[in-house]
Amino acid sequence: MTQRILLVEDELGLVMTLSDRLASEGYAVETANDGETGLARATSELFDLIILDVMLPGDSGFDVCRILRRRGFSTPIIMLTARGQTIDKILGLKIGADDYVTKPFEMMELMARVEVQLRRASSAVTLPEEVYQFGDIRVDFRRAEAYRGPEVVELSAKEFKLLRYLIEHRGAALSRDELLNEVWGYDAAVSTRTVDVHVAWLRQKLEANQRHPQFILTIHGLGYKFTG
Repeated sequence: MTQRILLVEDELGLVMTLSDRLASEGYAVETANDGETGLARATSELFDLIILDVMLPGDSGFDVCRILRRRGFSTPIIMLTARGQTIDKILGLKIGADDYVTKPFEMMELMARVEVQLRRASSAVTLPEEVYQFGDIRVDFRRAEAYRGPEVVELSAKEFKLLRYLIEHRGAALSRDELLNEVWGYDAAVSTRTVDVHVAWLRQKLEANQRHPQFILTIHGLGYKFTG
């Protein structure tokens, strides 16, 4: 499957150069020219890597990176900047960037860093710990049980399997077809409507306000995303 990269950069010449080079390396490249647009695309579409300039119109690259990490997105981020001060690199890494490249840079170096981040992400194990906490909900994977405070939240086996898959892939936009295939199985004689029904049941049991969910979010036109 072709890996998708989001390039958030306002220098149009650099956008063209980087897009052409990344495309020649076999990546699918999408672009945004300001922080607001970059954030919107990063939170509504599925990308394997984000290349993020620090100095952007509107929200800075630091702002975008910080918001993505706070919302639970784990997509690898390489930050680009014309600055050379160590403090800027430290700040970028502390707020969640995975790598940092200072302009001007050698294209081969950036391509190598892109490859490293994609390789790390593809080999990362995303299984949760035995106990996972979000909000006032505690999920015990060993016991296959969920709790709100001391009280057990009654979940069916399929609801628990769906919840586990969402948690294991937290931050990722998951299509209804993917959830159907991974939770119910490729040969299951059910429709994507089944996914919607089970998500509604999970929200009813786990969300403080199921009409305005905080953890299991709808990605319109695609499916769902867990942000706990």
